[in-house]
Order: sequence, then C-alpha cells, then structure tokens
Amino acid sequence: MNADSLRQYLEFYQDLGIKTLYRRPGLVPEPAPAVAAPVAAAEPEIVTPRAAQAEPQPAPPPTAMELPPLAPPDETLLQIIQDLGECTRCRLHTGRNKIVFGVGDPKAPLVFVGEGPGADEDAQGIPFVGRAGQLLTQMIEGTAKKEGIEILRKDIYICNVVKCRPPENRTPEPDEMEICGQFLYRQLSAIRPKAICALGGTAARAVTGHKEGVTKMRGKWFQWRDIPVMVTYHPSYLLRPYNQDAKREAWEDLKKVLHFVYD
Repeated sequence: MNADSLRQYLEFYQDLGIKTLYRRPGLVPEPAPAVAAPVAAAEPEIVTPRAAQAEPQPAPPPTAMELPPLAPPDETLLQIIQDLGECTRCRLHTGRNKIVFGVGDPKAPLVFVGEGPGADEDAQGIPFVGRAGQLLTQMIEGTAKKEGIEILRKDIYICNVVKCRPPENRTPEPDEMEICGQFLYRQLSAIRPKAICALGGTAARAVTGHKEGVTKMRGKWFQWRDIPVMVTYHPSYLLRPYNQDAKREAWEDLKKVLHFVYD
C-alpha cells in the first residue's frame, strides 16, 4: 500500500471517530531464510498422550497504534501550497489552466467554502472572481455595511472544495472531492476560523458530512470538527432570475453568520 492510499484510509477512519487502530503482533510471517537449513536425519515419531499435550496459548494482547494527525501542528497556508505543488493527484489536473487554492486573510475569523473554480477562476487562479464571485462580494460587503460591521471581502478567506476546474463546470466526482478534500481540511485547520459558511450543496456535504439538499440545510448551524458551519445557497444559484426568494434567504443566512463572528 502506498503512502497516499494509507493516508486516505487513516482519514476515513478518523472521520468515523476512530482515534486508535490496533494490530496483533506476529501476524506478519517471517521471511524464509536465503539458504535452506540442512535436513536432519529422520527421528522416529513419538505420539504424546492427549492429556500430556500442551494447552493452546492465548494470542498476545493487541498493541495500540495512535493515528497520526491529518494536518501537522502549526502548519501554514504557504506550506500547504508548497505541498500541493503542481498537483496531478486526480483527473481534474488534465484540463486546468491554474490551481485555485484560496484568497484572503490567512487569520480570518470567517471562511467561505465553495464547490470549485469556474472559467474565470481557472484563468486567474483566484476563487470567486466571475459573476458569482462579484455577487458574493456584494453580499459580504453590502450586508456587513447595512449591519454596521466594518469588513470587506479581503478580511475573510475564500476557497473551494476542489482546486481545479471540473470540465464544463460539472459537479466534482466523489473521488475528486476526497483527494482534494485533504487540502481543504488542512486549510481550515491552519486558519482555525470562528465560523465557516458553506456555499451550495456540494460544499455543505463536503464540510458537514450531511447528505440533505441545500434547501433543507440552509440557514442552519452544523459543525466541522468543533467549528460552527452555516449553510447557504451558492451565488451562481442566486444569479438565476427565478430565485428571488432564495436571494432573500441567502442574505438572512449571511446576516446570521456575520453577527455570530463579528458581534
């Protein structure tokens, strides 16, 4: 098993809440000697009465093996970017122009998580710079101003579940989200925000682990580790002309998370 496969198994078990793995000593067979030992002369077989035979010995107790942390302590965003490198870990790298890692204050108390880069983001290497990104900026800054909270977009941190643009802006596949998810985990662990806002169903499922649709999850608090998570609509959904009610709901969701973080 290679290192990446082992890490994925460990992450899977840790997400299930398993903190310790066990292995029994002696289960791995000893390698055969390079040169066979000489065969001794045959001895006559002696049959031992059943009562005199040794009782089977119980197996030795298992030894505990602590799981390594998924994110190294005191890791910085720069270290994560360097580890990501020119990533070729999943198929999404074949069609990308630029990796879209994240942007904003590395010590931000609020992090927004989207689904993945679009065409504009892929060209510039910055998340949420297209039409949906412009709307998100208006939502953050406009809502904050109306609520008397002095923040701008640059004061928060924005990233995506996957760092490369999916073809034709399709939804990322589960294996793509799993592979890229380790870097999202490390980003959130490095920043340690006071709250996270998940934009859209894909981000909500990736961050919270819940499988409901975004309409059932929005406006509610969930958790990522011990950090509160607010779920709301993705800005691209709000750009559709028939979603006027969703716009109002998204602004209400944003007011909740802004007051929670900055009050």
